[in-house]
Parts: sequence; structure tokens; C-alpha cells
Amino acid sequence: MPINALQEEILRLKVQRHALILAHNYVDSAIQEIADFCGDSLELSVKAAKTDAEVLVVCGVRFMAETVKILSPDALVLLPCADALCPMAEMASGDAVRSARAAMPDATFVAYVNTTAETKAQVDICCTSGNAEKIVASIPRKNSILFLPDRNLGRNVAAKLGREINCWHGCCPVHDAVTVEMIETARKIHPGAEVLVHPECRPEVVAAADHALSTGGMLRHVRESGNKRFIIVTECGILFRLRNENPGKEFFEIEPRLVCADMKKITLEMVRDALIDLKPAVELDPDAAEHAHCAISRMLDVK
Repeated sequence: MPINALQEEILRLKVQRHALILAHNYVDSAIQEIADFCGDSLELSVKAAKTDAEVLVVCGVRFMAETVKILSPDALVLLPCADALCPMAEMASGDAVRSARAAMPDATFVAYVNTTAETKAQVDICCTSGNAEKIVASIPRKNSILFLPDRNLGRNVAAKLGREINCWHGCCPVHDAVTVEMIETARKIHPGAEVLVHPECRPEVVAAADHALSTGGMLRHVRESGNKRFIIVTECGILFRLRNENPGKEFFEIEPRLVCADMKKITLEMVRDALIDLKPAVELDPDAAEHAHCAISRMLDVK
């Protein structure tokens, strides 16, 4: 329910514009409260593509809005904060990946969805943090693989599958900053709590945790778990949903708490202004969008 006049104004504008508001699990809780869908980047894109909304407002970072546009090319896709970027996505430019393809022509290129549309257009298949193991396992073992841009996710998949993977030298600065010592300290402060980390964390951190899960995986695991106390090692925005959906359970953060500055750039005022002005709108090169769509479709076809 809306809790202030600004949220109420946004909800009125949303109806007038025949719009949907899509919010990533990491954005401010006030935005999640008024969103039609909350979730991870691909989940939001897939849900949006199944609607007939004319306007899709993406409360997240740029690559997420691009992915929504790839899967909903006829919709007007708005990114309320035009300079909200994913540092990891910026670590693998389309030009750099093109150069890598020229140097490794026989390799299978796997791109994490946390990449730009231009970069997705250069690869063979995409993956998410939740399905990366399944996607890599679907590639014949005789194939060499280049996994980009997150070296930590790539290394964690390689360790789980017992497979050699060439990893791009990129990372999520927020998750990469987590150390084993931070996990150990949190366990001492909250004895008995289950430790859930994101697979963008370093391999030694994943090894020190109870489970490595995507944001969607964390939400599902907590709902189904008989445990009552959890240490959550991912961006702090997810705690809003975890606490709302699981009122009888306790959730703790590690210190220092994990905050994505770009996700927190998005404000209610920006969402309102985007609905009023119908901008900033996301536009993609048609050829890049088509090739990126192929890489995403190949991922969705893997059973």
C-alpha cells in the first residue's frame, strides 16, 4: 500500500500511462513497495514480456533496462536514472569481447546477464547466477569456454562442475569485497544462523558459507527452510523482501553492510518524472538487439 503522496502520484500516473513498474531486489524499499514486479534482472524481463503494457519502467541499472527492451522490443522502456550503471557490466565492453572472439575463434562464449546489450550480441549464450551451472553443463566438454564478465561466478561454476573455464577479469565490486573473515565474524555474532552468499562472491567465501544462491534462490530457500535465522551476504536491498515475506524469521547482515551505490541512485522522484516525461527511454541498435536476443533465447531453451 502507498505510504506517502509521492507513491500515490506514481500509482496514478502508472494507470494513466498503461505502465508497469519493474523493481530489482536491490533498489530502495519505497520503490519496491509500489512495483508491479520485484525480482532479479532476467525474471523482470521475462515477466514484462508476457504482459501487454505499453510502458515498462525499469527500476534498476542500465543493462537490466536493455534486457527488458531486448525481450519487449515494441514497448517503451524507461530507465528513470540514466546514469545508474553496473560496474561489472562496464568491465566487458562490446569491443573488448569482439577482440577476444578474434583471439579465441573456437571457444564458446558465455555471458552473464549482467552485461550490456552490445556485449550480449557478441556471445553464444547467456546465463544467470541461478542457472550458470546448468548452462555451462550443457556445453560439450570438448569445447573451450570463455565466461564473462564475472570471474568469481565463473570460478565457482568451474569448481562445482570440475571443469576448466577461462574467466574474464571482471567482478561485482560489492560482492568481491566480501572476505572469509567477515563471514566468520558474522557467525560469531549470530551463532546458529545459516549463511547465504551470492555466487558473485569469491570462491573462498562461497566455501565458507552454507549456500551460494542467486537473489531468487535466496528468497525461495528462506521460504522453504525450517531455519529461523539467516546471515544474508548480498546487497542490502533484498532484506526488504526477505523480512516482508518471512515475518517469523530473522535476517542479519555482515559488516560493513553491502550497498550498491548505483542501485541506490534510483529515487521515487525519478520514477514519477519518468512517467510524466516518458523519458529517459532505452533505445538499442536493432542488429545488436537481435543478436543479443538470440543469446538469451539459447539460454531459455536449455532444459
